[in-house]
Amino acid sequence: MAGKNCILVVDFGAQYAHLIARRIRQLGVYSEIVLPEGPLERFKDCSGVVLSGGPASVYEKGAPTVDKRLFSLGKPVLGLCYGLQLIAHLLGGSVKRGCVREFGIAELAILKKEPLFHGLGKKETVWMSHGDRVEELPPGFEVIGSTADCENAAVADFSRNFFGLQFHPEVTHTPNGMKMLGNFVFGVCRCEKDWSLRGFVEEKVAGIRKQAGEKNVFLLASGGVDSTVALALLSRALGKERVFSLHVDTGFMRKNESASIKKVLASLGFSELKVVDASDDFFAALKGIADPERKREIIGAKFVEVQQRELAGLGLDKDKWLLGQGTIYPDTIETAETKHAAKIKTHHNRVPIIKAMIEAGRVIEPLAQLYKDEVRAVGEQLGLPKGLVWRHPFPGPGLAIRCLCSERRGNAVPKGLDAKIFGAVKGLGFSAMALPVKSVGVQGDARTYAHPALLQGKLDWKAIEKASTLLTNGFREVNRCVFAVAPQKVVSVEPLKGFLSRERIGVLQEADAIVMDAIEKLGLLGEIWQFPTILLPLKVNGKGETIVLRPVESTEAMTARFYPMKENILNEIAEKLLALQGVGAVFYDVTHKPPGTIEWE
Repeated sequence: MAGKNCILVVDFGAQYAHLIARRIRQLGVYSEIVLPEGPLERFKDCSGVVLSGGPASVYEKGAPTVDKRLFSLGKPVLGLCYGLQLIAHLLGGSVKRGCVREFGIAELAILKKEPLFHGLGKKETVWMSHGDRVEELPPGFEVIGSTADCENAAVADFSRNFFGLQFHPEVTHTPNGMKMLGNFVFGVCRCEKDWSLRGFVEEKVAGIRKQAGEKNVFLLASGGVDSTVALALLSRALGKERVFSLHVDTGFMRKNESASIKKVLASLGFSELKVVDASDDFFAALKGIADPERKREIIGAKFVEVQQRELAGLGLDKDKWLLGQGTIYPDTIETAETKHAAKIKTHHNRVPIIKAMIEAGRVIEPLAQLYKDEVRAVGEQLGLPKGLVWRHPFPGPGLAIRCLCSERRGNAVPKGLDAKIFGAVKGLGFSAMALPVKSVGVQGDARTYAHPALLQGKLDWKAIEKASTLLTNGFREVNRCVFAVAPQKVVSVEPLKGFLSRERIGVLQEADAIVMDAIEKLGLLGEIWQFPTILLPLKVNGKGETIVLRPVESTEAMTARFYPMKENILNEIAEKLLALQGVGAVFYDVTHKPPGTIEWE
């Protein structure tokens, strides 16, 4: 569909290409995603090109690139993060590993407004996520914006309409990013608004009917937003009698969740729902497993095993049925399903057995190209209740990935790290130490597995945010920060040996119920986009295990900010959590995404 009113986005991995393309479509201009490999001719009829971010370094062997002749076609080009570095690398500049990494909020000082920063102020808040930097600009380029740690944060060659930004305008945490993209699309590329999402449901219904043919669909329904919208869309296309839903109670659901799901879906007319208690199977399969990736792989494989067993028990011919899933686009990105993407974590709907079924054409995923907010918009178009469509996301593996496990070895804090991070933040009024546990993060668009740092001091969210950003940017051993809510004075932290058990999950279910009940009663469900409650195998000051609160603000989960909760509300929740048997401490996750993923595993 590429044509004269189309922007082509080159995908170098991570989540950025699809997010950029979506933002451009939100502006009313059609946008397509292309891989860097391929013929040069595809660029000849487009209005402009955006080179996206990605996890690679341009100076590494085998790093993705584009045909250098692209820059001779006379097309406007905008490079973002890796895209900027690639422009510099190919056109005669230089890129090097940065002395200071930037993950999170930065302040951009704008030196020249036209045309990219038209209508903006002299300073803008932007979102950074990079470890490399452009050291020398190519001939013809000049600096049009800088941050405190990145001189070449925005550059331009005005004569050729080439622009580069080291930050990400496409994410929600660059407040005026859409204006910047709009200035490129309309002001530089001279595009016109001629595209909308109005026909998406109708197009998707037709696509589902074509893919399914005479086959019926067996949907794994978690009860979350994605699987429920997928169920509604499949039912619209094929009829409710051709879509059979299975809800697997893994033992890792929220308190009383499975019974609630059956009741809600039945009230919506989806009566063909079977609930299977497979918790014994899941706990047995995960016995003694601590590695987060292995946990996800086992859970995904076990889901399919249970599904196949139920199919056989119902006497259904598996060759006449498709497996339906509520997979959305971030699932495929974080599992490295797109070329050049770095693997962040394995989603349960992208384990090897599922991938084999996809390749065999036995899986249908009507939402696979959408983000969470788009899924919600589709749900509203399908007439689903607002309370269901806007409920907080809950991961397929459930509380299993919010209950961190440890063999107690392998997570030791590197020698000297505590002293270094304490020295880095003491001027801000905090003490700090690294915790002897690890979590998954995303830094420089790639997966990290590193230590959280514990901050202690006065609850001042702005100062805490500054300290958190300082530590995650400055120390490769740290990818996340938490703040000590209770006890306020941490004297000792002892790692515990702990795996998935009914007892530990039970503690987490009660803690999660306390948290979700509190924010619902306080009317915070709209302000907080997602609120994971985490259980860490850490004994603090000789007591229990540790609960971590992880509320975030976001719209599409590609980026997120930690939610600054009012102190009185936080203390009230913490008091209730400490009353639970087995809980000895409450910490608060003060990490943005990036560098920390929303979930800890």
